[in-house]
Amino acid sequence: MDVSEIRELNDEALVDALEDQREAMFNLRFQKAFGQLEDQNAIRLTRRTIARILTVMHERNLNTQGRKG
Repeated sequence: MDVSEIRELNDEALVDALEDQREAMFNLRFQKAFGQLEDQNAIRLTRRTIARILTVMHERNLNTQGRKG
């Protein structure tokens, strides 16, 4: 998922995307533990997508706090 795609999502969609990515990470870790993981880069890509989503959420939170104060 690209950063521009993430920025287009609303807050609810961001939360849903974060939950989906965390679930995907959970499943990838199980696959790795059982030796069934085919794409070794999938864990890295999922981790980076989670970080991107969290970054956008944090930016929005800071913008919201800046307007209030």
